[in-house]
Amino acid sequence: MRTTAAVHVAAGSVLLTTWAAAPAGAGIHAAPSAAEPRGTAVAAARAADRGIDFGACPADQQLPGTVRCGTVRVPLDYARPNGKQIELTVSRTRATGKDPDNSKRKVRRQGSLVHNPGGPGAGGMYFPMMGALPEWKRIAAAYDLVGYAPRGVGRSAPLSCTDPGTFFKGPAKAPVHPSEAYKRKRVARAKAYARGCAERAGDALRHYNSLNNARDLDVVRAALGENRLTFLGSSYGTYFGALYATLFPSHVRRMVFDAAVNPDPEQIWYRNNLDQSAAFEHRWTDFLAWVARHDDTYGLGGTAREVRAGYDEARARLAKEPAGGKVGPEQLQAAMLQAGYYDDHWPHRARALSAYLKGDAAPLVELAQEYPEAAAEAENARAVYLAVECNDAPWPTDWAVWDRDHTRLARRAPFETWANAWTNLPCAYWKAPRQQPLDVRAGRGELPPTLILAAERDAAAPYDGALELHRRLAGSTLVTERDAGSHGIAGGPNTCVNRHLEAYLLEGRVPGRHAACAPHPQPQPRPAAG
Repeated sequence: MRTTAAVHVAAGSVLLTTWAAAPAGAGIHAAPSAAEPRGTAVAAARAADRGIDFGACPADQQLPGTVRCGTVRVPLDYARPNGKQIELTVSRTRATGKDPDNSKRKVRRQGSLVHNPGGPGAGGMYFPMMGALPEWKRIAAAYDLVGYAPRGVGRSAPLSCTDPGTFFKGPAKAPVHPSEAYKRKRVARAKAYARGCAERAGDALRHYNSLNNARDLDVVRAALGENRLTFLGSSYGTYFGALYATLFPSHVRRMVFDAAVNPDPEQIWYRNNLDQSAAFEHRWTDFLAWVARHDDTYGLGGTAREVRAGYDEARARLAKEPAGGKVGPEQLQAAMLQAGYYDDHWPHRARALSAYLKGDAAPLVELAQEYPEAAAEAENARAVYLAVECNDAPWPTDWAVWDRDHTRLARRAPFETWANAWTNLPCAYWKAPRQQPLDVRAGRGELPPTLILAAERDAAAPYDGALELHRRLAGSTLVTERDAGSHGIAGGPNTCVNRHLEAYLLEGRVPGRHAACAPHPQPQPRPAAG
């Protein structure tokens, strides 16, 4: 679930193939044993005694001197807390203690606010820098802002499944409706990638999963000297945050779930990814309609259908001749996919598409080309993404199931369906044992109030996920940004959302079971320079 979703399409239902869970003995692990909770307690106690020795951040992190970095040791395997240890990198800025509206007024420190940006495979080392932004200053006055790289990411026991030098393969065609020959090539590539993960990581591979991410979070909490955790999880971070709330309810102080993933065990992760592909089609249409409304700027047509035809024409041209020798249909789709995540990307992508169709490929090449210097980071992110999602749950292992489901879905949702399938297909051939997903639950009174933030048209984490999480966590409050689709809305452009976020984190106040905010303004078009 590339954020990092189930099986409904707003404009008509899609019948998707059901698949049986793998039979007993087919590499599926049952619920965790009692050894992991004991191991987590041991690791947390050690971390509390050791703390974190914060100092200058590694130069390659490119963080300002105001951010300090350190490491936290966690067991690779929580069932064996005295066995192999790995180190997680952590970053922090101290609470300023200053009211941004009145610098002479002191603000009481409330501890650490730990953030995870999602993925799986995303690192959060940059999070402390958010305190410099106006939307975060009041929160940064009261909290130490703490980010970290989860296991496998960056310097935190990094995973790799293939040679990063070969990760970017150059311009590729990526057909919307692939032929049987093309499908066979992608199946072979998925098998090779899964094999590479198993060979490179060995027995350690199975320990990169969401349950261990939740356990690691508890060790980070202890190392920070916090008796209870204040946490902001975005996208995939909401899922293992929900696991944390289920495993360690007494350790929760406050939790914000921003762009919530559907935690239903039946959705993790195959069905969630199908839902995500369906939702991206609707958000892609939102973008096309916005471009059409600004036809006087972009000249791509006055209807969404006309703009879509221009995109299809660009794909066809790029299949014949990659732009600048670097950008093919696959790179174009990946660049345009970002329009489904954040509407502030709309003007740049509309301008690049318009310029390309009018004979100027330079803006598109600048926007969509792959950079070799970023290959190692991108390969690492994908390795962690697949390790976590493949390890977390059963996946269908019969290619025919994938083929039927994605062929049917692609008829109604062609924009993202097959690209998403190819990303996740290594999970069909994964060698490490799979787990049965934990049933996320919290009964009334088991947790302090928690806050769920969701945009109604979020494609990467469809809105049904927020509703499901809200149902499962008694006492939670859902704040919805209506008729908007940004993937993650905490600290963004919506002042109504931010008021709810501040009231919760600073005062512990929630608005009730449900609250709604009007959408933030859509972006203004940007004409081509010159």
